[in-house]
Amino acid sequence: MFSVSVPPISVGSNVFFAFALFFISALVLLLLRRFLTLRATPGYLIVPIFLALALPASVVLLVPIDLASSSHDGSGPKAIWLPERMVLVCWRIAYWLIFVLTWAILPLLGEYVDSGYREPKARLMYSLRSNAKYQLIVLGCALVGLVYVSISNGFRLRSIKGLVMALAYVWGLVLAIYLMGHGLVSIPRNLLRNSNVSGRLRRIQAHAPKVHDRLMDSVNEVENLNAQVSQLQQRKTGTARDFREWIEELREGHGQPDVRAPILESQDTSATIPSVITERYLADLTRRIQRARHMKARFVDEWDRTVQLAADLQAIINSAASKKLEFAPGARRSSCFPRVKFLTPYMRYQLYSNVIPAVRLAFGAFFAVASGCIVWSELIKSLAPHLSAISLTVVPNWKSSPVGFGGQLIASAWLLYMCSAALVGVSDVKVWGNRALVRRNTYGESACWYASLVARLTVPIAYNFLTFLPKEFRRSTTFYEFLGKLINLTPLGKGFDFIFPILILLPICATLFNLYGRIKNVFGCGLAEDDDIHDVENNPAGYGLGGWREGRDLIERELNGFGSLAVSSRGSRSTWASDRNEEGSPGSSRLRVPAAEGSRSPQPTQRTVAPPTIVEGEEEEDENFFQSFAHRVKNTFDTTNTPQWFQGEPFRLPRWMSGNNNTTTEEGGVSRLFGGRAVPGRLRLG
Repeated sequence: MFSVSVPPISVGSNVFFAFALFFISALVLLLLRRFLTLRATPGYLIVPIFLALALPASVVLLVPIDLASSSHDGSGPKAIWLPERMVLVCWRIAYWLIFVLTWAILPLLGEYVDSGYREPKARLMYSLRSNAKYQLIVLGCALVGLVYVSISNGFRLRSIKGLVMALAYVWGLVLAIYLMGHGLVSIPRNLLRNSNVSGRLRRIQAHAPKVHDRLMDSVNEVENLNAQVSQLQQRKTGTARDFREWIEELREGHGQPDVRAPILESQDTSATIPSVITERYLADLTRRIQRARHMKARFVDEWDRTVQLAADLQAIINSAASKKLEFAPGARRSSCFPRVKFLTPYMRYQLYSNVIPAVRLAFGAFFAVASGCIVWSELIKSLAPHLSAISLTVVPNWKSSPVGFGGQLIASAWLLYMCSAALVGVSDVKVWGNRALVRRNTYGESACWYASLVARLTVPIAYNFLTFLPKEFRRSTTFYEFLGKLINLTPLGKGFDFIFPILILLPICATLFNLYGRIKNVFGCGLAEDDDIHDVENNPAGYGLGGWREGRDLIERELNGFGSLAVSSRGSRSTWASDRNEEGSPGSSRLRVPAAEGSRSPQPTQRTVAPPTIVEGEEEEDENFFQSFAHRVKNTFDTTNTPQWFQGEPFRLPRWMSGNNNTTTEEGGVSRLFGGRAVPGRLRLG
């Protein structure tokens, strides 16, 4: 009798894989529901965006399954594994769908939504024209690469296929390494910094003036564009009659005016309406209106979240004396803990003052170690890949035993953290224009762009993760057979994948040592959202334009009922303060109070603002030793009666001490010795 070995059947793994795909699809739908209005978003946008998010998420699941399937020794299943042919089919479906979505479908759909035209044909032609320049650049690079590959390996179909996949991988890897370097620093640093409640509140307050100014600019832009639509609506003759329905749609989309919005002193009339109204002009106006309205929705949402978070953090600080914490009933919160009913005020205080900061510190330290392990693996993989931290945790004994379920979980965790770091870097680097994700109100073009970016980054990060593993084990995987051989088809591709990831040290050093802030100081431009943190560190007192004191005042005005839009501006634009309650009352006219020139926080009219609460550590930072000494000396002389013999001619200072042609002091002779006080409690030298 001959015993015939029956290959194991992966029924349980198939069920788990199907259930995991269903779970991923459900999470993607919830994510889309958070940032898009599913009923109002057309299906031709929902389906591609869903695929562009679900397929990369399945890659995070497919890589560990590929590792276990490649090391399967036939003795029985020890992990979640699939047959080699099924894994290859999954890789082909995922890769080529992601490729088509990122390089063709999503860019065309983004421009199609952003075109501004009414007819589908006109939208499509605009999208094709807008993408033609980019596609021609890509085609030119492909032709140059085709000549190189033809010289190296001959002109064959396999060479062309490898060229296309290698170019897409190289571009995705360059972007992924740059963004992942930012995220590997940003994730642990934000956790460690946010563990300090008072420091987090100070950074929120320092960031508030920028959000407020951007909100004001977006509101004013919407008002100016709506004024142009009103002028078009007033035209009853000429070419405007041919587009009457289009103009009415633009006017209807405006809806009711925002009662919180500031009114400009004089509307912008620089953009004149042409005498001949054309379809191209109306499309451009429609496109600008759509962008402006979504920009306004973005900053309204960001401002509301900033105010709500600042109020919650201030409540946590104020509860230190009573040991009881109660949050004011407010709008949406990012956490569900404030809405938990069984938490008593004392338990809530302990949770937010002790437990959550400790958890943030622990996770910050843990992710800092994880980031260090990834950087170490990038540096050591070309010399000794078996010594990399990822290789030691995922496949420590791959020669003697296959990858188990624990190794799959660790591999998924590493890959998920690398992808999360790259996505966090997207929010840190300010090179994406005005694209943003807004809850339930994301612009269609922004949604297409973000989905394309997620899909474009996942496959290069997955293959870069594979290069951390030993060479013999890596080459046995189906993913390497499908993609790795084509990437290493030319000598250029072989060295690029191992040498270029070392450049991850550049964005890491730039984020750690604030090189972007230094570049901003030199050239006047910034690339990272870390400016507020360094503004707080460099200016702890918070004085000056855009300081945390101004942000605190703006937040206090909002919480005290003066409306979020006490507009402030730099430069020569007018400044207004609006009272939200009086504007919203029936029969009341909109109050417009001009603020003093150069003031960024105008005082409200006919209402007393409650004194702002003091943040811990503020009193110590208001005055240093020299400022306190100067303040006390001035008070001493100010409270001393002037002798009769000294009440004659005013005391005159020399020209070299007065600093101007007028040598007569206006606030007291001795006071001018200290340069006056431009700000109460501060000493001005020089």
